[in-house]
Amino acid sequence: MILSLNDPLLQTTFDRASKRTQRVVQAGTQSVTITTPFPSPHDWRDVWIYFLMLDRFNRDDGLQPVSLPYDKPFGQFQGGTFNGVRAQLRYIKDLGAGAIWLSPVLKNRQSDLHTFHGYGIQDFLRPEPRFASVPGKEDEELRALVDEAHALGLYVIFDIVLNHAGDVFAYKDFGSSAPGGSEMRPVEWRDETGQARADFPVIENIPDQHRNPDALVWPTELQQNRFFRRKGKGGEDGGDFESLKEFVTDVRDGQIFPVRNALILAYQYAIARYDIDGFRIDTLKFVERDFAQTFGNAMREYGLSIGKKNFFSYGEVFDDEARIAEFIGRNTRDGSDLVGVDAALDFPLFFRLPSFVKGFAPPTQIIDVYRRRKELGRDILTSHGEAGRYFVTFLDNHDMKERFRSAISDDPDKFDPQVTLGIAVLFCLQGIPCLYYGTEQGLRGRGNSDQFVREALWGKPNAFDPDHPIFKTINCLSRIRDSQPALRYGRLYFRPISGDSVHFGASPYAPGVLAFSRILNNREVVVVANASTEMEFAGHVLVDFFINGDGDRFRVLNDSCAAVPGPVETRNGLEIYEVDGGIAAGPAKMISVRLRSMEVQILTR
Repeated sequence: MILSLNDPLLQTTFDRASKRTQRVVQAGTQSVTITTPFPSPHDWRDVWIYFLMLDRFNRDDGLQPVSLPYDKPFGQFQGGTFNGVRAQLRYIKDLGAGAIWLSPVLKNRQSDLHTFHGYGIQDFLRPEPRFASVPGKEDEELRALVDEAHALGLYVIFDIVLNHAGDVFAYKDFGSSAPGGSEMRPVEWRDETGQARADFPVIENIPDQHRNPDALVWPTELQQNRFFRRKGKGGEDGGDFESLKEFVTDVRDGQIFPVRNALILAYQYAIARYDIDGFRIDTLKFVERDFAQTFGNAMREYGLSIGKKNFFSYGEVFDDEARIAEFIGRNTRDGSDLVGVDAALDFPLFFRLPSFVKGFAPPTQIIDVYRRRKELGRDILTSHGEAGRYFVTFLDNHDMKERFRSAISDDPDKFDPQVTLGIAVLFCLQGIPCLYYGTEQGLRGRGNSDQFVREALWGKPNAFDPDHPIFKTINCLSRIRDSQPALRYGRLYFRPISGDSVHFGASPYAPGVLAFSRILNNREVVVVANASTEMEFAGHVLVDFFINGDGDRFRVLNDSCAAVPGPVETRNGLEIYEVDGGIAAGPAKMISVRLRSMEVQILTR
């Protein structure tokens, strides 16, 4: 058991990871030879990500979830395991995913029954024992999960935390959490039973006989009171996340940042030990921007040093475009010579896309997201087509109070076409798409807290059904995205539409019709989405003037029952209100389309 960053076993692990070797892995019934360290994808836009919560996804021993029914809100461990995920890797691969994002896998306080989510880390060097099928084998089972994923061609991303540790101490007179304030409060560090000890006010002074691996916080390099804020709950100005205790990551010892250095080394060790391919960084906007830059750069450079030439890091910046732009890529106005994290979760798109798909917001709101993105990204080293590298896009996740799929009690499948529409648009817009586990099986949790969207999937009857209609739809859309490079790398242009073939513009009404093109070299893919739940759309969509010739025919890639688009034609005497604000009269090239309510068409020649 490694308890210190100075343990020789740590260096042994780093040394082993620096040597390229071949490893035979059992993947189902087949033996597969993989290279370790496992090489990175050339471009992360080539994959889409399947995000699962370890405790809520699957277990492999036939036992049911602790609390039933499977979708009943429950705030403790349900029993999901590393081996449970491993048993369904082929299922995830068959769905079409290219990577899996695992909720935090590191050890939380064992006496805390409520940290099934994994974000309350107590030991930054060990996996969570409660995710092991065999007691004491969590380390081996986690590595086996990663190795088998690689053997199947799946990349693995760990969810990690830089901002805080778990509930490793209590506040005197308050308990696990205290009101925020400007003054440091007295604390009582917890022992291995979880008891807050009044005789443990300063972690440095705790006797060796009480330094149990299940007590305090580990590694030992984090065991100083001054490394924790100790001011109660707070926000961006500093403070705990309820009971999760915030680090002081800008504390210095001369020119050294001891907390930052400890976390950097601990997470580099995770790369070396488990051969993972990326990090999703929780609560990134709450750490100092220069630490985010340093951390992202350190992970990237360590990955390069062992042959992972495109190690991927993306952060949770639950904010608008301007704030996200502070963290991602390399800003040309920045005096630092470091590149920040590679990407961010695309909250600006999430704030608009589900509402458009369900007919509550006009298409112009989606267009505005990308118009603002283009303005704010001018100082980022990128291009129109490359902008998608900086965003991981999504429709819902574990922090929301409802899943994307809508359902009404008397006709639960009525709005399922919206699921197809939403995922198709997500897969076709710029970015690296991410789907939340259970989407493919029609989960529709909704309530007044995030517990409603954290279902124990394996407790659902026929939980991993490859014949589920939504599973099959996702697989189809995934194959289309794989087959069309323009959908992964192409430039993005929103297209004016017309109902009378004369007046063209973006639809300002809800529900509306969204049309856009992805163009790569001489290839154009057009996407048209009708968000109305009742009305069909019959009209025209503009297409690229130079790529397409009169009489050329577009075909529908995703729906064999869709109406066939009309041939490309050139017209003059139009009134075109461009999405950037200009007005034109033509000539312009267009195609006619007809869409049912809640229908999306992906078109190419």
